[in-house]
Amino acid sequence: MELLINTYMAEIIAVTTIAIFMVVLPGADFVMVTRTSIHHGRLAGLYTSLGMCLSVCIHASYSIAGLAVIIAKSAWLFNLIKYLGAAYLIYIAWQLLTIRAQLNTDQNNQMVEMSPFAAIRLGFTCNILNPKTSIFFLSIFTQVVSIDTPLVMQIGYGLIIMLAHFIWYIGVVLLLSHPNILPRFNRHKQKIDKGAGFILMLIAIKLSLMNSI
Repeated sequence: MELLINTYMAEIIAVTTIAIFMVVLPGADFVMVTRTSIHHGRLAGLYTSLGMCLSVCIHASYSIAGLAVIIAKSAWLFNLIKYLGAAYLIYIAWQLLTIRAQLNTDQNNQMVEMSPFAAIRLGFTCNILNPKTSIFFLSIFTQVVSIDTPLVMQIGYGLIIMLAHFIWYIGVVLLLSHPNILPRFNRHKQKIDKGAGFILMLIAIKLSLMNSI
């Protein structure tokens, strides 16, 4: 195993570096985790992060299975995934932009309960339909990972990417839901919703205009 790791050390470093930069750069997933943590609390944020990690497993699985190569070489299939994801982000953005302000500010500062299933589903759906994530996996498994790379190493790459997501978003949730920080965000929930909706709309438009890899 040590020999195998040494042989593919260049790929390991490349995948790890790209994964870290990819997950840290703000995007639709970050916006969704941030808003969920502020509006629904720490537990909902953690479950949303879990849903995203489960989605990463799906992305990694089809990439390892070789479907990434097929998608990358099929313009219509790539565009279908891209536009479907962009449409979902626009839908979420529109909901956030059209939320009416609460008349009672005290009510507005209360946490709205979200079930674990709903939070997991939100995180999973956001990530699985996120064009940025799809394009990331297509790029990794068609341009960085060699076709001769053993299956065990490819699975390891998938775990590295999932771990990067898990650590980053858990950290974001714990930070935003801290008792000393959360009240500051609670006072600006409506502004956060509008800002999140605007950012998601821009992300969706930018990704829908992106060319295939």
